[in-house]
Amino acid sequence: MEVYKRLVGELEEMGFSKAIATKAICSGNSSIEDAINWLVEHENDTADSEPQTPMQAEVLVNVNIEESDGFHISEDIKLRAKELRNQAWKRKAELERKLERQREKERIRAGKELLEAKRMAEESERKRFLSQNKAEKDEERRARENIRQKLQQDKLERREMLGLPREAPVPVKVKPETAEPQITKKLEPVDPGLSPVKPAAVRDNMRECLRSIKRQNKDDNAKAMRAFKTLLIYVTNIFNNPDNDKLRKIRISNPLFQERVGKFEGIEFLELCGFERVDGGKFLLLPRENVDIGVLKSAAIELHNASTNPFFGLLSG
Repeated sequence: MEVYKRLVGELEEMGFSKAIATKAICSGNSSIEDAINWLVEHENDTADSEPQTPMQAEVLVNVNIEESDGFHISEDIKLRAKELRNQAWKRKAELERKLERQREKERIRAGKELLEAKRMAEESERKRFLSQNKAEKDEERRARENIRQKLQQDKLERREMLGLPREAPVPVKVKPETAEPQITKKLEPVDPGLSPVKPAAVRDNMRECLRSIKRQNKDDNAKAMRAFKTLLIYVTNIFNNPDNDKLRKIRISNPLFQERVGKFEGIEFLELCGFERVDGGKFLLLPRENVDIGVLKSAAIELHNASTNPFFGLLSG
């Protein structure tokens, strides 16, 4: 109620009659700007309308409204109304600018978040690439170390085969994280004085047998490699377990033995190792008293060389 009286009083101070001001306020205008806009739009209306609500009726108590009394808006009032409208537009424009600044800040924030996500993805990819590259280098280093140790072992075995003193391998420093467990042959220490290198004729005959196997399979190197590996298994098993009777006896008619070794010159090679035909030629047997560690070692070296040398048997007649 007080608000309506204050608004009516402000309109009266601007030059409007109390009846016209009351009608403008009671027409649903809750601010002085809305009331002035309403007055400008209804300049030619009359002030003879009766109030429609109890509140409007209370506002209009003791107010004389002349019938058919139109109202005129002076130029000052129109200027005031225009000024008020301009202020409203300015407030609206300022509000729009604030909203636009907020939207721009939101766009900038979203752009920064996108750039940060992209940077994190690139950083993750870079770390993954570095980790993979490091793993590949470690694997390559381990492979080189394995090859170096294999060459060192081959060198020691060749020196032993030639009757030269065995040299201790040079220790290699390997980082703990890259070191791999080394698989060593289960070979018993051999005193050079007790097991001297066998005559060259025995080794030459072994080598010739292996060359013959390689020539017979010149068009299928896999069969030759399989024969060499099978013979090496027989030799190393007996070398490591000379007291095992089962390992020193081979049934010649065994299909697997025939397929891998028997149909070539594998039997001749085993005979050079000390095997004998027994039971009417049905079995090959290496008697315990005939087990010669030196001969078996020479056979193992020849088989190893034949398996690892890609030119073995190809340069001889």
